[in-house]
Parts: sequence; structure tokens; C-alpha cells
Amino acid sequence: MTDQPLALVVDDDVTVRDVVTRYLDRAGYRIEVAGDGEQALRAVAGRVPDVVILDLMLPRLGGLEVCRRLRRERTDLPIVMLTALGEEEDRVLGLELGADDYVTKPFSPRELVLRVASVLRRSREVPGREGGTALVVDGDLSVDVAGRRASLGERPLALTVREFDLLAFLVRRPGQVFTRAELLEQVWGWNFGDQSTVTVHVRRLREKIETDPTKPTRIATVWGVGYRYDGNTPA
Repeated sequence: MTDQPLALVVDDDVTVRDVVTRYLDRAGYRIEVAGDGEQALRAVAGRVPDVVILDLMLPRLGGLEVCRRLRRERTDLPIVMLTALGEEEDRVLGLELGADDYVTKPFSPRELVLRVASVLRRSREVPGREGGTALVVDGDLSVDVAGRRASLGERPLALTVREFDLLAFLVRRPGQVFTRAELLEQVWGWNFGDQSTVTVHVRRLREKIETDPTKPTRIATVWGVGYRYDGNTPA
């Protein structure tokens, strides 16, 4: 047994793989590598990693499809995408498919390691320890913060790491308005970056907890400001 987390690095560029592997190794990770999408899926089927670093542009099976298939089986597996500057639409689609974070090429290896560590840490910790109770019930929505579980009625919700963190943060602070920048800092742990990440995750979350995602009653948009959780949860 080892306490070192296992990272699966998926990229067809040998140079990128070597750089990412070297920096993750220095940071204390065990490493497994894959050069294409099919190899990545086989690797996960054989031994589930603690985190996946996934390039979008892959031969044989693209990164978006790999992300889609991984999410069918494991919503709790942290995924950090590697994208090129010109792939904004693919980046947004990757977030919609359930990626937890992304780093844009060319990237700083140190930044990548920090983002990987952030996603992995948040997948293991109780989010928002400082606010509210560990169990929040709002009508048919139940959020067990300590157990990192949520359900709607009798149906467990399949939430990614970031989706659960966002829901736990908002549901414990009903009536408070947060800007996208504030959510990016409080939930993602970053005071910089593309705020559309927040927008995409709010949209995905609404699709899972709202009766009609186009007319949300729980996560409200405060135009020109940000988002607010509305519900029957006591402050």
C-alpha cells in the first residue's frame, strides 16, 4: 500500500507526457501514461487512478469521447483537461461532459501540478467546512456534505467533484449572492482563470437538481452579479 496518489497522464505528445510525468513525480505522484484514448480507457479499466490528466486532441479516440465514457462509469474520478488555445468550444464541451478543470497549452507545469493537487484534494475533503451543517435538506434535495453524497427524492445524484463542491457551497449559504469570480475562488480555489467554467458547472448542476433547468427555482441567476441559492433551507 502507498499513500502516493496515482495519476494517469493521457497525451500522444511524448515530450508533453515526459514533462508532465517529471513534475508530477517530483510532487509525489505515481504515474501511468497512455498515448491514445483507447489505451487510456484500458488503463482505467485495469486500475482506477486517483486523477486523470487528459489531452483533448488524441488519436484513435478523442479526449472528449474518453471523458464522456469515463463519466458514464465514474462521476467521482477527478479529470483535468489539457487544451490548446484555439479549442474554446471543445473546452466548454469538455466541462459540460464533466471535466473538473482544464489547463491551456502552452502551460506552466507548476500550474498544472497545482491544479491537479487542487482537484484531488477537493475530491477527498469535506467542502465548505466553515459554513452550515453537514446535512442539508431542501424539499426533495438532500446533501450530505460530510459523506459527499446528494440525492433527489430516492435517486442518488451522480455529481462530479466540482459539481458536488459547488452544490455544497451554495446550499449551505441560501440567499447569499456570489459572483462568478467569488465562486471560482471559493469552490475551485483560484483567484484567476476563465469564469465560464463556473457558468458551465452551474448549468450542469441545474440539469441535475432542477425540475425545469430553463426555469430554475433553486440556483437563481442574479443578472449582472452572479448566482444565489434559493430554497427552503434555513440560514
